[in-house]
Amino acid sequence: MSLYLLVALALAGYFTLLFIIAQIIHNNAIVDLAWGPGFVLVAWMGYLVMPTKTVLATIVVSLVTLWGLRLFAHLAKRNIGKPEDYRYVNMRKRWGNQFPMLKAYLNVFVFQGVILYVLSLPLFFMMTAEPYPLHWWHYLGLLVWLIGAFYEVVGDWQLQQFKANPANKGKLLTTGLWSTTRHPNYFGEALSWWGIYLLSITSVVSLSGIIGPLGITLLLLFVSGVPLLEQKYKDRPDFQAYAAKTAKFFPGIKKNA
Repeated sequence: MSLYLLVALALAGYFTLLFIIAQIIHNNAIVDLAWGPGFVLVAWMGYLVMPTKTVLATIVVSLVTLWGLRLFAHLAKRNIGKPEDYRYVNMRKRWGNQFPMLKAYLNVFVFQGVILYVLSLPLFFMMTAEPYPLHWWHYLGLLVWLIGAFYEVVGDWQLQQFKANPANKGKLLTTGLWSTTRHPNYFGEALSWWGIYLLSITSVVSLSGIIGPLGITLLLLFVSGVPLLEQKYKDRPDFQAYAAKTAKFFPGIKKNA
């Protein structure tokens, strides 16, 4: 059985199980917790079936594991025990009473499974490649991943510390990394995947794996990350002042505001 089919079946089972659990606890937002571990699952499945565990593959699976488990731990600490996220509550309202479970399965769990599969293309190329020596772009990829991880982890930590202070209730975080971009955690996540992509390049064919980091960047920038938060705060005068002087996504580039 090919790795592509094996991973497809594994993800189908993974997201179906999550769907069943979500219906039992009446909370579709648990799919967010599964995002990082889903990539870890793909990476390790590919790594374990590799006949030769290459240096590049070992680096990539290690970085994906660190990223995925850190994201899971962060979201679990923030979300477990809380009511269902407003995004999924709004979805339920839009679906109405006709086949709500089927709509949840297809629109939330199957959809995210398909997206995760497509975005994992760089991992597929890496895990099916012949042994390949390290080149300059691989070292660059590691550096890019480290910078991305710094933005994501420190950005989340700064926001967590800010919210933990009762004096900041109702205020916006505009200092630290949040003074360089309005979404340092999302920017860092995207940058980390550009690093993984650079590390996965071992042939001309593997260049097409760009769909992974490009897709994640576009999702965060235009679909599931940035737009939802921007919409939530857009009418607040303090956010408008913050947005006027702070880049929307790419640090230092004010025109993306």
